[in-house]
Amino acid sequence: MTAPSDQAVRHWFITGASGGLGRHLTEHALRSGDRVTATVRRPEALEDLRETYGDRLTVEILDLTRPADVGEVIDRTLRSEPVDIVVNNAGYAVVGAAEEMTVDQIRDQIEVLLLAPMLITRAFLKPMRERGGGRIIQISSMGGQIGTPTHSSYHAGKWGLEGFTESVSREVSDFGIRLTVVEPGATRTGFASALRYTTASAAYRDTAVGRTRRLLEGADESLFTGDPARLAAAIYDTTRHPDPPLRLTLGSDTYDAVHAALTERLAALETQKELAASVAFPR
Repeated sequence: MTAPSDQAVRHWFITGASGGLGRHLTEHALRSGDRVTATVRRPEALEDLRETYGDRLTVEILDLTRPADVGEVIDRTLRSEPVDIVVNNAGYAVVGAAEEMTVDQIRDQIEVLLLAPMLITRAFLKPMRERGGGRIIQISSMGGQIGTPTHSSYHAGKWGLEGFTESVSREVSDFGIRLTVVEPGATRTGFASALRYTTASAAYRDTAVGRTRRLLEGADESLFTGDPARLAAAIYDTTRHPDPPLRLTLGSDTYDAVHAALTERLAALETQKELAASVAFPR
């Protein structure tokens, strides 16, 4: 399939493209005439798109918990052609009390949600800077702005990703590189069915942890309001804007939850104004 001729073809690098939002973004970019290098853990997941779009889709096998593999895939991609847009999309969540989580579960969450996007972002900064610009999109969630029981390691990764991105965006803006954090809400991507759980302990059964766990275990994703195809289109549209937002909040549930969290945080800050000033040296 050939690309439309009315605009320049751009090259995307998208992680976690085998399903959910990553696949929708991959398909939207290809349908719009762009090229995509998509990383997956199961190559057969994109076979239908490869048959449809031919050499405009390159599929790479990548395990984000193996940093050496990340570097090899990026080097191979950049040797092929420059990348215009990077999307750090891959992710999952471990559900359970912090006390219940194993060291391996915590480490894997941080490696996938934070370390891998940091390394991927870092790897693309120099080539983008030398070319005079580029876009990096970090897929966070409402969990990058709020905190809920059972998601402590997930929140650690997402909050860390948002702080990292905000800092880097200020470092590279002079080079024409723009970063955007996307914060989707509950979306029908199969994310809920892919949740991983800790071994439940009796101590937390009747607490907020146990109640949240049972709610998630019985979650009906058909009630989620987020349409991944519409999310993909909204994200794609920001890549056509010369000055995209640092944060892109998508979903009325996300807007409401983040608005409430920020309002509560600001109210708490206001109560500490005099205390904050009281620790300075006397004038």
